[in-house]
Amino acid sequence: MHIKKYLLKCLHRLQKGPGYTYKELLVWYCDNTNTHGPKRIICEGPKKKAMWFVLTLLFTSLVCWQWGVFIRTYLNWEVSVSLSIGFKAMDFPAVTVCNTSPFQYSKVKHLLKDLDELMEAVLARILGPELSHVNATRALNLTIWNHVPLVFIDEQNPHHPVVLDLFEDNYNGSAGSTPAPGRTCSAHGCKVAMKLCSHNGTTCNFRNFSSATQAVTEWYALQATNIFAQVPNQELVAMGYSAEQLILACLFGAEACTYRNFTRIFHPDYGNCYIFNWGMKEKALPSANPGAEFGLKLILDVGQEDYVPFLTSTAGARLMLHEQMSYPFIKEEGIFAMSGMETSIGVLVDKLERKGEPYSQCTVNGSDVPIRNLYSDYNTTYSIQACIRSCFQDHMIRNCSCGHYLYPLPRGEKYCNNQEFPDWAYCYSALRTSLAQRETCIDVCKESCNDTQYKMTISMAVWPSESSEDWIFHVLSEERDQSPNITMNRKGVIKLNIYFQEYNYRTIEESAANNIVWLLSNLGGQFGFWMGGSVLCLIEFAEIIIDFVWITIIKLVALAKSLRRRRTQARYDGPPPTVAELVEAHTNFGFQPDTATHGPDAGPHPHEQTPPIPGTPPPNYDSLRLQPLDVIESDNEGDAI
Repeated sequence: MHIKKYLLKCLHRLQKGPGYTYKELLVWYCDNTNTHGPKRIICEGPKKKAMWFVLTLLFTSLVCWQWGVFIRTYLNWEVSVSLSIGFKAMDFPAVTVCNTSPFQYSKVKHLLKDLDELMEAVLARILGPELSHVNATRALNLTIWNHVPLVFIDEQNPHHPVVLDLFEDNYNGSAGSTPAPGRTCSAHGCKVAMKLCSHNGTTCNFRNFSSATQAVTEWYALQATNIFAQVPNQELVAMGYSAEQLILACLFGAEACTYRNFTRIFHPDYGNCYIFNWGMKEKALPSANPGAEFGLKLILDVGQEDYVPFLTSTAGARLMLHEQMSYPFIKEEGIFAMSGMETSIGVLVDKLERKGEPYSQCTVNGSDVPIRNLYSDYNTTYSIQACIRSCFQDHMIRNCSCGHYLYPLPRGEKYCNNQEFPDWAYCYSALRTSLAQRETCIDVCKESCNDTQYKMTISMAVWPSESSEDWIFHVLSEERDQSPNITMNRKGVIKLNIYFQEYNYRTIEESAANNIVWLLSNLGGQFGFWMGGSVLCLIEFAEIIIDFVWITIIKLVALAKSLRRRRTQARYDGPPPTVAELVEAHTNFGFQPDTATHGPDAGPHPHEQTPPIPGTPPPNYDSLRLQPLDVIESDNEGDAI
């Protein structure tokens, strides 16, 4: 009922209208508005009217232009950065330490036997080209070599470079190259390159290196990736350095700790890595005070005498400081600690707080990123590093049909290897150098809105000193190996001191450079300066717009009624029939109305036929019939409704 009454009121208002024409409404607005210009147009003489009309139009254009500038500036969603410094007790960061060698050579030697023999032959060929190729290659397993060989490229003629396989006597070069038979090439006169082929060798490219050292190192790492990708993860963990071997001593503040306080993860580049204070199973440890005596002290033994000779050329430890429950991307963000040195690391904390949408493309937890986070199996928080690597692995699987060994593998997929995916190295190299792939992942991945960075100040000193190395090595050897003899040396031990320099931390926070208050202030200032108006003037202008709309609606309704009335009158050639004619046509089917025109001006048209009048039933008079009282009441109620 209320809705019906409301609609009836709206209909009456529609029929009534504002009561003005367009001209009257415009004159009324100019005469009553609080804006200065329109009043002068009405009140002044003809010349001043024209002048004030031009001025009003000019200043209105200026206001609209300025409003457009401010609105466009506001919609750019610019931010301002503020730096604040705070002081409070903080949680100690998570510390990840790894050995630079991912495996112990004594445990992986059987897997790398053929590859190591091939590597020795390659080095012999590079260093001594005059040696017999037949004797050098007779006992080698060339299955690995045939997939990704190394070649010499002779560029004495840049327009016709010549390619030579390291284990062949003849050249395979460009057309027209005719080197002399028996001509040899070495690393001094030729460049060493890696040959990558696909589609059974029909499509090949060469990855060039400026040094043979880089070439053989990259080639060996690529071949080792093929081997380790086929080994189960449990076996890879067993081949790495255990926590008991790596961590000799641990002290956090005044409390002793052991290797059992570390959490192990497997990193493809560094093998077994160990994280202190990760916060996965227990609460994060707070730091009591700043200073070295309240930090973490570690003594490590990297055991470089058991390093894989051709896979690891760097001796020492790799470490990284990061937030709790975050995955350590130690290869990209970590630092090295040298053997035989004491490394002190002073830590300062920077907290970054970015504005979210629409000010920047950042994410709180990665749920709005359309890339599946492959590092979520570790129950770690989102990071842009995890997103970019997950995106690359996704592209690797889609383009190469297998996943790379260095990144987590989705369920149901396989790691790349030469036996099942012979073209994977070529595909991986092309994808790795693809600019479109990198841009796609960078565009899709988002930065984290809240991030904590640890700025490190690093200093080093020789440890242990010459005067103290005997007793220190004796004690460490007794504790680890229960041996009265010294089983350790300076090449393997590392001492680390990690501590907060001070409890001051910096917060770098983004805030909106132009908020809604700034926008309204500038819009109102421009309107008041150029037009002398206010918010009430805008309301008046909105009112006249509404009245314009009502007048337009009323005119349209009136036009529709007029067209409907004309359409009804056009059904008959003359005046409409009377009621008696309609009743007679309904009761007497042979009745024909008078075709003569009733109007005084109308002439006879004998050649035209009047269309038949539609039959109309006679009125049904039932007012004298008796009806029950309840029927009458129900009818009245229906009418009332």
